[in-house]
Amino acid sequence: MRPMPGLPTPPKGWPVGSYDTYAQAQRAVDYLSDNEFQVDNLTIVGVDLMQVEKVLGRLTWGKVIAGGIGSGAWLGLFFGALVSLVVGTSWTPILFGVLAGMVFGLISAAIPYAATRGQRDFTSTMQLVAGRYDVLCDPRTAEQARDMLAKLAL
Repeated sequence: MRPMPGLPTPPKGWPVGSYDTYAQAQRAVDYLSDNEFQVDNLTIVGVDLMQVEKVLGRLTWGKVIAGGIGSGAWLGLFFGALVSLVVGTSWTPILFGVLAGMVFGLISAAIPYAATRGQRDFTSTMQLVAGRYDVLCDPRTAEQARDMLAKLAL
């Protein structure tokens, strides 16, 4: 049975290298490409996936309000500038857009923060990382890729 296009499929191939970081695996593939290896036979596979949340700092009402007003002002400036292009060279739409954007931004930032009731008073970024990265190759050319990557490690 053929896999449907666009659906996730398990990777196929023989392992030709295993690396601690994605950058190392990418360097290995780049090395093979630079040495005229047919890289469309390669796949980089992240193994032992982990979701990592890096905490950036404490979240306070001041930061929430400032962030909401700032992002709302930018959005209002954008829409105000668009309206002023259509209406003419008046500054009124821009000023109104910035002020309305600030109010909208304040409200749209404050309500979700208040709804958490202090259960998430920090900012963070989320990242998906792997414990290791394997480079897989089509079995027909795996031995050649392995030999070439052995020279890279030297």
